[in-house]
Amino acid sequence: MRAVANEADWAAEQIGGLSYLQFLRRLAQAVDDEWPEVQATLERIRALLLNRTALIANVTADAEGWRQFRPELASFLSGLPDGPLALAAWEPNLGRGGEGLTIPAQVNYVGKGADLYRLGYQLHGSALVINRYLRTTWLWDQIREQGGAYGGFSIFDPRSGAFTFVSYRDPNLLRTLDVYDRTPEYLRGLELSESELTRAIIGAISDLDAYQLPDARGFTSLVRYLTGDDDEYRQRVRDEVLGTSLDDFRRFAEVLEQVRDAGLVVVMGSEGAITAAQSERPGLIAEVTKVM
Repeated sequence: MRAVANEADWAAEQIGGLSYLQFLRRLAQAVDDEWPEVQATLERIRALLLNRTALIANVTADAEGWRQFRPELASFLSGLPDGPLALAAWEPNLGRGGEGLTIPAQVNYVGKGADLYRLGYQLHGSALVINRYLRTTWLWDQIREQGGAYGGFSIFDPRSGAFTFVSYRDPNLLRTLDVYDRTPEYLRGLELSESELTRAIIGAISDLDAYQLPDARGFTSLVRYLTGDDDEYRQRVRDEVLGTSLDDFRRFAEVLEQVRDAGLVVVMGSEGAITAAQSERPGLIAEVTKVM
């Protein structure tokens, strides 16, 4: 679903989503029928990956470990091929209509979302508090407790701006979408005690400043380097999280109204459920793909 919102998520879907599954199916067939072409493709991939021209090495170690390892790393890298690289000319298919993915199952996986930054939203740390609160209250109550799904939650990626509602092992489809669409109304009518707001803020802060083992700290450092996250940015977000008020919840309702009106729907479930949803709400799901 997020693959149609921005280029980064499109690329992630290409190497780990339905598109990748379809590629593997084609590859499995081609291995038997067109091996020379498959081998040539794999060789091109190898040549692109094993090239030190644009390489970034991320090492997590203490000072003494780095002192011992550094010459070994330099020796290893010097043995890699070195040559010019051209950026790939990607043409992501963004902004498609609703999509249905059919599988042999009696339950559904119902999603709806949008790129908030494309809709004009500017990041404020309170969104992290509000998103976490929605997951543990409104969406949990409506989708799991009342709707009977195994789970229901929302995800907000502050780097890409992607905001998504998701349910899994869900006996419903249209009812779940209606819950998503009523979220702005819920936020507008919300009343929070001081203790409830404090718990929501503490939960969001714990996500931001969670304890990490050395390997996770090293990976986080790499991600921050690649995305340009600096101390000033993180402190600003942290301060906004700590300063979150009930008014921020109500202002975020306006943002989620745009998701309600312009969000993309993607459903994975039975063919019968998807067909019924198409009949009841024409235009909701524009394309149906059989996954298995």
